[in-house]
Amino acid sequence: MIRIKFPSMKRSLVAILRGIKPEETADIVDGLMAAGFTAIEIPLNSPDPFRSIEIAVKRAPKDVLIGAGTVLSVEDVDRLNGVGGRLMVSPNVDRDVIAHAASHGMVTMPGVFTPTEALAACAAGASALKFFPASVLGPSGINAIKAILPKDVPVGAVGGVSNDDFAAYAAVGVKTFGLGSSLYKAGMDATEVSRRGEAAIAAFDALAEAGL
Repeated sequence: MIRIKFPSMKRSLVAILRGIKPEETADIVDGLMAAGFTAIEIPLNSPDPFRSIEIAVKRAPKDVLIGAGTVLSVEDVDRLNGVGGRLMVSPNVDRDVIAHAASHGMVTMPGVFTPTEALAACAAGASALKFFPASVLGPSGINAIKAILPKDVPVGAVGGVSNDDFAAYAAVGVKTFGLGSSLYKAGMDATEVSRRGEAAIAAFDALAEAGL
């Protein structure tokens, strides 16, 4: 089993750009990176996702993680590797997909909801866990499951999470977030995405200032 360590980032925020088109990618990714994001996920159920990922990879410095979400097969992993993606996010726990991504040196973040799934993902070598949909479990639900997980595997909240929720999750030790519709919706212009990105960064930075 190979485990690729989740990188240390100033802000453990993942921008989820579901529905983005290749022609929109450059401006939106540039705006998010300028705002302070260092991890960007383009789900594979977006239009021509590998092209968008390739565009994002070419624009991003090495310390910015670019990758795919909704990765369901080893073939998807190979295509992601082919365009330079280094982040593999999946909605489920598939040992073969996680292992194959790790063999390419990718950071892996499978989706989990139950203790069984979370422990299976850890056993498969996941870099981090994506609790989804976090809005259903809430901070208390994730905190209860965290108690039985390895302490060295980061836990992220994704799904129905926005800037307004950061403090509640941080209070139980969850400080990794995936931001989807609160940050980007298909067709949104780059200026609006940048504005939302800046607001998310400001909210995240406020956690540190508050000692959370």
